[in-house]
Amino acid sequence: MAKEFFVKTDVTFGKDAIQEISRILTQFGATNVLVVYDKGVKAVGIADKVVDAIDKDKFNVVEFDGVIPNPTNEVVEAGYAIAKENNIDAFVAVGGGSSMDTAKAINVLTSNGGNIMDYEGIGNVPKPVCPLIAIPTTAGTSSEITNVAALVDTKSVRKYVVIDNKIVADKVIADPEFTRTVPAGVTAATGLDAITHAVESYISNEATYLTKYNSLRGLQIFYENLPKVYENGNDMDAREKMMLGCIVVGFGFSNANLGLVHAIAHTLSAHFGIAHGVANACVLPYVTAFNAEKCPKEMIEMAKAINLPLTGDEEKDKFALANELGRMVKEMGIRPLHEQGREHKITEADFDIIATDALKEGPLHFNPRQDVTKETIIEILRKAF
Repeated sequence: MAKEFFVKTDVTFGKDAIQEISRILTQFGATNVLVVYDKGVKAVGIADKVVDAIDKDKFNVVEFDGVIPNPTNEVVEAGYAIAKENNIDAFVAVGGGSSMDTAKAINVLTSNGGNIMDYEGIGNVPKPVCPLIAIPTTAGTSSEITNVAALVDTKSVRKYVVIDNKIVADKVIADPEFTRTVPAGVTAATGLDAITHAVESYISNEATYLTKYNSLRGLQIFYENLPKVYENGNDMDAREKMMLGCIVVGFGFSNANLGLVHAIAHTLSAHFGIAHGVANACVLPYVTAFNAEKCPKEMIEMAKAINLPLTGDEEKDKFALANELGRMVKEMGIRPLHEQGREHKITEADFDIIATDALKEGPLHFNPRQDVTKETIIEILRKAF
């Protein structure tokens, strides 16, 4: 059966790549540019480096610094108001996945109007959007090259996605130097997010030879380099490889989709404000073990790809990857679920609503095991607790 493998983004990679930004904006025919970022990116000086690199004689530059982790509809509306007021015709997203997703969503409204939830789901953006340049400062989400914007509806308390090939960034400016200042905890969370993308897309029901190639290579890159960068944030060779790995694995999961880890993580983020990468990491080992019963061959292939010791006994070896992921999560300081939560700590009393809402999540359709129940998710939450 024929499958589509969609790759759109043009990437400029390497040190001082930001110096190309005015040339790129000129090619887009831009006039009024909205630079979208969070206050952390501003604090470490990266936002200023980007803005300073844009030729003010050619472009009117407007800044929006309202991005938050797990961006909400309200944040998107605030950014859209600024874009509309200033007749924005090009966007520059600077930061991690939240900045990219926010910029994509504002861009959708700028060209299409309405409410961002009007475009929830797959392929529901009718009109082409304005040019978007994505400048990642983390290596993990791959949002710079994907067709997804993940957002939170605070009224229904759920995370949802807008998926459309129109919203993919037209250009990526990827300079590994921009990741140098990322703290170890954020490096761990975003790196484990990328590993989650690799694992879930490799075993997805929609996986193909093309997606599996990218997913497996991405897993190898992050497994080798994430521990190095976690220990030494100034290891720029490893930083560069992780940024490249992020693009590679993005090509895999944006075409194959994800699974049960993301279904649970989206719900944890929506209800408790847990950063996306952390939410993934908390449940990744336990979901991987659960899925191993359905796809032992693929689990062993991934274990072999990262040179884990195997016994030759499939019943044991199919859990090698899950066990190793559990070790990595602990080693990188990801706290268990009972210590997570922004507004209040998660308790076992919350498991029912988390499981109920996770069952409504779209990524479940692509999980290799389709026998997922509320009890399944509650048991995974207990193990992660």
